Amino acid sequence: MNDSLFAASSPGRHNPHHLPDPRVGVPEIPSRFLRAQPPQLPQLSELQVVRHFTRLSQLNFSVDTQFYPLGSCTMKYNPRICQVLASLPGFVHRHPLAAVESGQGVLRSLFELQEMLGEIAGMPAVSLVPMAGAQGEFAGVAMIRAYHRARGEDGRREMLIPDAAHGTNPATATMCGCTVREIPTNARGDVDLEALARAVGPRTAGLMLTNPSTLGVFERQVARMAEIVHAAGGLLYYDGANLNAVAGRVRPGDMGFDAVHFNVHKTFATPHGGGGPGAGPVAVASRLAPFLPLPVVKKEVDESGRERFSWLDEADLPSSMGRLSTFAGNIGVLLRAHVYLRMIGAEGLQRVSDMATLNANYLMARLCAAGFTVAFPGRRATHEFILTLKPEADAFGVTALDFAKRLLEFGIHAPTIYFPALVPECFLIEPTETETRETLDQFVEAMIAIRHEAATQPQRVLTAPQSVPVAGGGIGRLDATRAARKPDLIWKENQPR
Repeated sequence: MNDSLFAASSPGRHNPHHLPDPRVGVPEIPSRFLRAQPPQLPQLSELQVVRHFTRLSQLNFSVDTQFYPLGSCTMKYNPRICQVLASLPGFVHRHPLAAVESGQGVLRSLFELQEMLGEIAGMPAVSLVPMAGAQGEFAGVAMIRAYHRARGEDGRREMLIPDAAHGTNPATATMCGCTVREIPTNARGDVDLEALARAVGPRTAGLMLTNPSTLGVFERQVARMAEIVHAAGGLLYYDGANLNAVAGRVRPGDMGFDAVHFNVHKTFATPHGGGGPGAGPVAVASRLAPFLPLPVVKKEVDESGRERFSWLDEADLPSSMGRLSTFAGNIGVLLRAHVYLRMIGAEGLQRVSDMATLNANYLMARLCAAGFTVAFPGRRATHEFILTLKPEADAFGVTALDFAKRLLEFGIHAPTIYFPALVPECFLIEPTETETRETLDQFVEAMIAIRHEAATQPQRVLTAPQSVPVAGGGIGRLDATRAARKPDLIWKENQPR
């Protein structure tokens, strides 16, 4: 079946609420910018359009329908009540340019979120405005750079980054005017302390670290790492992407970090994936507080005890790194995080981390017992862990990619593959805290079945998936490189499929 909207198009058919005639001139727009011809849009009824996009949605893998153990990304189910409460009229109908007096409820909620995130981070100052994890990273490194400049040490432009870091770390450092110096990881999965000690010096701006690391293990010598970097005059930035493993149990500030960003769209109740929406608030130690991005919510209490909330701006923080968005960040996402944290409380946050870690260790133990190879044997899993499928690739010619494709036919989304690149045939698995033991057992049985197929009928795995439909019609494995190297994003009439 051809699912194209253009294939279903019929001349003259339209929705009563159709678009205005594009040939009609608009006085405010110069004529040279107006279309000479109508846009090439399909002519369909509203019902046809609804059915088309509903069918496409039913082809998707999603957390609402399938197990989604995507490592390092926390693809977990999130309570719908958070979305419901964040969508209350008093929140969604308030204009960002309205006077602060008319938005005391919104500002109170955001202030409380600042306070909660500061407590979780173990840091005294928070800004909510970064609109993605990568923008939170940018804010963190930009504040570190601003701190060094303010001290007359603009030459501190070297950022130390472990070789297992998220790819955004070196990209962010480069965007902030830093050079990147890679620090190796030892065979046990820890950052090499001797290499770190050799690397620090008068050019060191700081260290960017994810803890637990992308290798799925906790950096056991993190306190010593902080001592080494601080003694050299550098600061420490904490990539909060894996906070799901430790939130409520250990705080980045207590580990010695100076800045941290939160992926609240992963950790605190906004569904992750699909390109957004996101939010990446930052928390900082006292030394970086003057450089926070604006605006920041402040609270004042008058003599009668009445609380009033407003925004800190450039007059309040003249050393601020600046503004990262037009207004105050992605408030809808922030409100969902506020609801989530108020709902589960401090004890609930600990349970989240406990269950995420328990699920990962249970899954790792079962897969080990089934004969799979853990990348770092002897290390406890955090909220995720890594298998290496190199033994299967060597013995049967079936790679991590083939395992991932075959899992789709079991109704399970694949874990992250080939990241981190340090592990050959890498399979990075994160079950999250929201999955049941029955679901985890189903995943184990699927992995055992695929391994048996790899040994007895490898072509079945090498050609998978054979039954998963593709949007636009057809089934089978897609060309993994063609879609990236030769994207076809523009529809043309009568073009070959």
